[in-house]
Amino acid sequence: MPFEPLVTAVIETTLNTLIKDDPELGRRLARLKGQVIQVHLKEVNKTLTFVFSQQIDVLANYEGEPDCYLSLNLSVLPELREQANITKLIKQDKLTLEGDIQLAQKFAQLMTDCKPDIEEWLSRATGDVVAHSLVKGATQVGQFMKSQAIKRQNQLGQVITEEWKLTPAPLEVAYFCDQVDDVKSHASRLEARLNQLLERA
Repeated sequence: MPFEPLVTAVIETTLNTLIKDDPELGRRLARLKGQVIQVHLKEVNKTLTFVFSQQIDVLANYEGEPDCYLSLNLSVLPELREQANITKLIKQDKLTLEGDIQLAQKFAQLMTDCKPDIEEWLSRATGDVVAHSLVKGATQVGQFMKSQAIKRQNQLGQVITEEWKLTPAPLEVAYFCDQVDDVKSHASRLEARLNQLLERA
């Protein structure tokens, strides 16, 4: 199976499964029925076309004219939820938009809210109690690993500045800046005094 059809099939199946599981997402899909939105992803230089009906069809190749065309980095998509951001992103050359702005907003809202409820999916296979325990445990492990990473980063920073003396400590930098300011103000006073003496002479 060629790569592009495989990618579009995975995206399409995932989105439709998530929407089917959430009635609110289903209502949002209904508002987009009959629309065609084309998205060019700058990171991979690929264009995907989203055709909305009872479900979402994702196409790698589309011959027709879309109702809305977007060219952006995937990280920018959540920002499209607010209309004020759209104008800002266009001015910053982070977004190219052709067509209906409100349609782009509805699409961004639907895409960013399509997040899997892992606990719900797990509960179908394991039951509610086991699923809740697994998700809670995974969350706690993730938080522990994050706190350990921050702790290690702080320790490395202290080793670099205090033990190895590769970079000055923040207080040393502040003290040096204060000294530079003192020298500058002293030099300014000397210059002013010298100018006064020259004027008298």
